[in-house]
Amino acid sequence: MKAMIFAAGLGTRLKPLTDTMPKAMVPVGGKPLLWHTIQKLKSAGFDEIIINVHHFAEQIIDYVQANDNFDIRIEFSDEREQLLDTGGGIKKASWFFDDEKPFLIHNVDILSNIDLRNLYEQHLKNTAIATLVVSKRETSRYLLFNVNNRLKGWINEKTGEVKSPYFNFDNTKHQKLAFSGIHIINPQIFSYFNLFSDKFSIIDFYLSVCNKEKICGYIPPNLQLIDVGKIDSITEAETFVK
Repeated sequence: MKAMIFAAGLGTRLKPLTDTMPKAMVPVGGKPLLWHTIQKLKSAGFDEIIINVHHFAEQIIDYVQANDNFDIRIEFSDEREQLLDTGGGIKKASWFFDDEKPFLIHNVDILSNIDLRNLYEQHLKNTAIATLVVSKRETSRYLLFNVNNRLKGWINEKTGEVKSPYFNFDNTKHQKLAFSGIHIINPQIFSYFNLFSDKFSIIDFYLSVCNKEKICGYIPPNLQLIDVGKIDSITEAETFVK
């Protein structure tokens, strides 16, 4: 099975650590975040991985190669010239997903107890073009789903901004769920990418096609998830990995 790890971000919320290293190399429990992500993917059966790189890209490449590519196939999608955002990053790496099978996207700064193999199997069952791991955690920006867990819109509760392709969309009648940074995608989604520039958000993309294609939310049972995006989250992450 194939997967992509998002590791190109600047990691500005993890400064000053990311002044000298990429977010993917920030240590948690004595190992870089990238190590934890690769091991989780491997244990779930993902044996072909592509990693996008930008900030201190050479550190990530050198680390993976020094570890003999973790005994699996690992490629790199080089975004050193320009960060392409989440959608653009997938678009640039689309050549890697050439077997017409669903693939997984995983942010490098997410630690969780999610059973990724079960997630993959759930995606195969729901016949969606994409399955997004979501939860009821508190945040300011939510994806909005109907009673059948189909994506219908998005809301920023701080600003009141609402996005949806549906006319007269009523956000109050939908369930608010936070996106985890983990999702399964069918390669057929690439046919829509030609309508987008090289740089775009995958969430904006999902919101633009959710009235045409089935995009589902999935809440894993007994979910524990930590977004290691800020300095003060590292202590919690250390406890989690122990």
